[in-house]
Amino acid sequence: MRGLELFPDCDTLIAMRLLLVEDSERLRKNLAKVLTRLGHAVDEAAEGEEAASAVRVNEYDAIVLDLMLPGKSGLELLDSWRKRNETVPVLVLTALDGVEDRVRGLAIGADDYLVKPFAVEELVARLEALVRRSQGTSDSRVRVGDFEIDLTARTVKRCGEEIVLTARDFSLLECLARHPGRVMSREEIESRLYGEAGSPVSNAVDVAVYALRRKLSPGHFPNIIHTRRGIGYVMQEKP
Repeated sequence: MRGLELFPDCDTLIAMRLLLVEDSERLRKNLAKVLTRLGHAVDEAAEGEEAASAVRVNEYDAIVLDLMLPGKSGLELLDSWRKRNETVPVLVLTALDGVEDRVRGLAIGADDYLVKPFAVEELVARLEALVRRSQGTSDSRVRVGDFEIDLTARTVKRCGEEIVLTARDFSLLECLARHPGRVMSREEIESRLYGEAGSPVSNAVDVAVYALRRKLSPGHFPNIIHTRRGIGYVMQEKP
């Protein structure tokens, strides 16, 4: 894999919850590190049964799937998911660059194909394109109240004034802004931000929301993120 050094502080298009299925521990850990640094929540699986179990109990925005796995192969996994009508986008990784292998994977239900070695920035771009298509998102700008959130530029403005956020802040904001008016539980937000491993501390979501509120609503600005006690948080113009 090439390109890890290209992402010291790289922006990303859209915050995703991903399942990374790869038996090479070094590649898997390096790729997970990059994706996490970009603000994504990443679950890892080293073999087929582990990946199958993860998909049964979690919802993912996309799956990165190596074909050459111990036990159940990537193609077998993909075939079983599609037969169960799992529509999650799947980006296949493989060292097999023959046309027949690519055709077979796409015929079974892969959404895209990337041959090793690959540049990580290409993998990130392809994942984001797959998720955007699956979510039916054509406009990269989200507007809630007097906020304008640009998912491509990873910027947020309130009344035309830009607010600087960290990658984690932006992921939390995007999580709420994509569902304006809908209350999201703490568990749901935690899953989106931290993946299967969960947050490092029990009140991580509450702390993150508190910090984000302070950045989004300085001075006289009213809050845009509201608490629903015992349930979670909602982003909307009025309580």
